[in-house]
Amino acid sequence: MTDVRATVIELLGQLGSSREARQYLKQFSRVDQTRFAVVKVGGAVLRDDIDALASALAFLHQLGLTPIVLHGAGPQLDEAMREAGLTVEKHDGLRVTTEAVMAVVRPIIYEANTRLIDALESRGVKARGVLHGVFKSHLADPDHLGLVGEVDEVVLEPLSAAIRAGALPVLACLGESPSGQMMNINADMAAQELVWAVAPHKVIFLTETGGLLGPDGGIISAINLSADFDRLMQSDWVHSGMALKLKTIATMLERLPSDTSVSITSAPKLTRELFTHTGAGTLIRRGEMIEWHTALDGERQQAVEGLFEASFQRRLREDWLAERVVRGWLVAESDRAAALICEGVDGVAYLDKIVVTPEAQGEGLGAALWSALRERFEAMYWRSRINNPINGWYFQQCEMSMRRGGWVVFGVGVDSGACFDKWVTDAQQRSAGWVDGETRHD
Repeated sequence: MTDVRATVIELLGQLGSSREARQYLKQFSRVDQTRFAVVKVGGAVLRDDIDALASALAFLHQLGLTPIVLHGAGPQLDEAMREAGLTVEKHDGLRVTTEAVMAVVRPIIYEANTRLIDALESRGVKARGVLHGVFKSHLADPDHLGLVGEVDEVVLEPLSAAIRAGALPVLACLGESPSGQMMNINADMAAQELVWAVAPHKVIFLTETGGLLGPDGGIISAINLSADFDRLMQSDWVHSGMALKLKTIATMLERLPSDTSVSITSAPKLTRELFTHTGAGTLIRRGEMIEWHTALDGERQQAVEGLFEASFQRRLREDWLAERVVRGWLVAESDRAAALICEGVDGVAYLDKIVVTPEAQGEGLGAALWSALRERFEAMYWRSRINNPINGWYFQQCEMSMRRGGWVVFGVGVDSGACFDKWVTDAQQRSAGWVDGETRHD
């Protein structure tokens, strides 16, 4: 197992850095195996991307990590019902499930479950299908929904037994009444009940889009519900499916430990989402508030300065702030992430320093801090040493960059090349403020 882990760590290092990979693997390995992760797989992923899904799950299995996999089969059911001459009818977003529909539902879900198990076992992963006995249910609304179940209790023993036997549990969204009546359970509702019962360290939704999409069609990298939820729900571009998904996730996280996160990503990018700071999807957390301060009181300023010094492993000069025109500070309420914004050329914001502790990076706080920066400043520029390991992420965020001397200068909201050239000149000549000279990564 040690040799396998060493090989896998090397492979993960190709996605980000081996240090990040080791940090996450250590973090995940401390969690009880039944609580590592719940992975909810959409039916479209099972239909169109099963090879990538099975490969990603096999990769986790090689690391000794065993997620609980819950799958739906929505698109497959729609197609099977059309072929059977049945109308696809939904009520309040739930599939109306008559006895005739249930006769189609059951074999399709069995087939989807078996298909994933076969794909896993072909990759050397011991897997166990769990089709019944987990969701104790009652009929939600027999008059309007038919055989649609509402979960009363989640029985974890069938899943725990699979994990104890070294098998990856693959769970279907079927419930039963005390009398044995089989019911169709909405996959998102089943996921919510399962997550509440398991209280996993990670909750992962695998979708075809690979994340929640912003107004420009790009994937939103992180959502800090404490700071972002109200604003997002009031946005014109957040509606229907996305609004429902955000509400569901917010409700789900309210009953989970504060360090739990929800990742929405695609099957091919599951490993990158789990084992790199930058991720590859949308990371959603209850999070914490990121507050704007035009000035910090003495104690808070000392805390932030200590954060800068610990991160960069340098000491700040006593007069380091005196040579800056400070516009303000963005500081997370836990003091684990902070940014100093100064006055730049022609009134443009200059990002003087930004820091996030490694643990907070893993929680998505860095992405939340960056979102707060971009929301506040339409135009902004900053610099970084050419050997800074985070430069790859900076290149993704910037609209323009230029290397000059030992620095790379980045900018967003720039109007022209001539304007950016002034930003570069200004950034290059600024003092970092350290006692022992310029830092290697400032």
